[in-house]
Amino acid sequence: MSELVAEQWPLILVALLIGIVIAFYLFRSTRRTHVTGAKTDVLDEGADKARRNAALIDSPPAAAKDADVPATASVAKPTGGDDLTRIKGVGPKLAATLGELGVTRFDQIAAWEDAEIERVDAQLGRFQGRIRRDDWVGQAALLAGGDVQAFQLKYGSTA
Repeated sequence: MSELVAEQWPLILVALLIGIVIAFYLFRSTRRTHVTGAKTDVLDEGADKARRNAALIDSPPAAAKDADVPATASVAKPTGGDDLTRIKGVGPKLAATLGELGVTRFDQIAAWEDAEIERVDAQLGRFQGRIRRDDWVGQAALLAGGDVQAFQLKYGSTA
């Protein structure tokens, strides 16, 4: 055995060095963060307490930050238009999108032809295909005509 080690020691040494290099790169690549600077923040532990408290007091409350984002559930119906959410398949978000496109009344949707359906459908994003699948034109025609009973028979009760 010692004769084998004596004859092959250069190969064993090369294999050992390759193993060390591979281990170094493996351990180095698993490091998750790399701190590059010593920049401090006012809110860091150990910062001047007066500056830290002033920063906490002066920052806006979390509720105020969230108040800037409009809620999708409270989308206001455009004035002078119909409640488009009565159409099956149209929720508040789709009604708002349709309002942005200038569609606010049932009679507008009822008058759509294929070209208009394609134009609006292309602007609905992830809701594409809903116009034909849910038969918005047929529903809107019944609702525009005020035929609620026929609407309920064909599509179910209105919301």
